[in-house]
Amino acid sequence: MRHPQRIGTHRGGAVRAAVVVVALALIVAGCTRASPVHGSSASAVPTHTSPASPTPSPTPTPRPDPLAALTLEQRVGQLFMVGTPARYADAGTLSAITDLHVGNVFLSGRSYQGVAATRSIVDQFIDRVGAASTAGIGLFVATDQEGGEVQVLQGPGFDRMPSALEQGRMSPAVLQTQAARWGSQLASAHLSMNLGPVSDLVASPAAAADNPPIGGFDRQFGYTLTGVVQHADAFRAGMNTTGIVPVIKHFPGLGAVTENTDDTAGVTDTVTTQTSASVRAFQSQIDSGVQCIMVSSAVYAKIDPKAPAVFSKVVLQSLLRDRLGFDGVVMTDDLSAATQVEAWSPADRAIDAISAGADIVLVSAAPWLAQQMVDAVVQKARHDRSFAASVDAAARRVLALKGRT
Repeated sequence: MRHPQRIGTHRGGAVRAAVVVVALALIVAGCTRASPVHGSSASAVPTHTSPASPTPSPTPTPRPDPLAALTLEQRVGQLFMVGTPARYADAGTLSAITDLHVGNVFLSGRSYQGVAATRSIVDQFIDRVGAASTAGIGLFVATDQEGGEVQVLQGPGFDRMPSALEQGRMSPAVLQTQAARWGSQLASAHLSMNLGPVSDLVASPAAAADNPPIGGFDRQFGYTLTGVVQHADAFRAGMNTTGIVPVIKHFPGLGAVTENTDDTAGVTDTVTTQTSASVRAFQSQIDSGVQCIMVSSAVYAKIDPKAPAVFSKVVLQSLLRDRLGFDGVVMTDDLSAATQVEAWSPADRAIDAISAGADIVLVSAAPWLAQQMVDAVVQKARHDRSFAASVDAAARRVLALKGRT
């Protein structure tokens, strides 16, 4: 991942029919008065009774289809998060909301303008939400607010956040309190999502020195599975209390690679397996209710050597969905400018990611590529029923997260 709102949606909720047990009066032989039933014990029922007919249960109210009011283009738009410089509202990204029906925005780069200025920028995107653009569904507005060298938003109203390595030296309780403060600052600027915390496991300080994407920026909480999980959970919990959706990353872990997918092709993890500690770090957070996970674009030779994780059904479906039981939203790392995916056309990047099981395609560093990606996905969905079903399933998961259902 490249470094250096509120959600206005209709909340869905299943209406579950209550089963009502009506205690019918049982008529004692020879009497015309009904005997009262006391309590729920069978011993309270008179011995000489006529069997009562069960009262039929009310018919459950069908759950409304959240996609029913959305065009295909609007459904596809929910599957994209398009970047804008954090310092201003990019005209192309504004147009992506109205013209491409894109449902999510990412603030990139660095801004030192503070909360008030950031809020005025974010509100320009939020104001594009409407019936014609996103069917009235609000945006996820996200950024990278991890701490240390990876903190996009700074200036008045934003605390200067310590690195994850420093956060890992705090007690989890203190970190949760701090993360709630940082989350409230994002919420004040009308953001709704933070692409963090980093949950990658780096084996040791020595390994960190050879690990450019994580150890090279002190983005790791520490060097033990327990320490990483405890602090990632605390960071998530703090963000959640303020309404900010945290996104853990980068599944199945970037802690063992020796090159950075942002600026190098062919980055391959030759160590991680489906049962490695790095995968168990994500498993633990899935078990504790994480709702959104970012997947890396590295290749994992011992899991699926044939494709980067973002394009791999083995990684996204067999491992993440089936084996680990994750049923939330899967987001890709940036697919617009990462050297790791340059061999794929922009159109194929989006199609392959969604086909593999991704729900949100991140187009952050080169947002002008969104047009090609969105158009390709729309055309593919029009002519391929199986792919269209994947689009619908992904859109449902995104809308469920927006409604926190």
